[in-house]
Amino acid sequence: MGEFFSNVARYPKYLITIILGVFASVLGPLIQRSRNPVTAVALIGALISGIITLSLILHAMVNPSPISGT
Repeated sequence: MGEFFSNVARYPKYLITIILGVFASVLGPLIQRSRNPVTAVALIGALISGIITLSLILHAMVNPSPISGT
């Protein structure tokens, strides 16, 4: 039984490792491309757009009432 809990305790480490690996593999090329000013502006615009979209989706999920007050 102790071996079972030892194995289950390893899963959060695997999850963190996978998440960090994905971030490293995605952010690495983006950082290299951001040296070009036009690409940097496009990346910043995409980041802001993604944050706004995510916030609107989460707001709609939490508060499902319609926007109009009627």
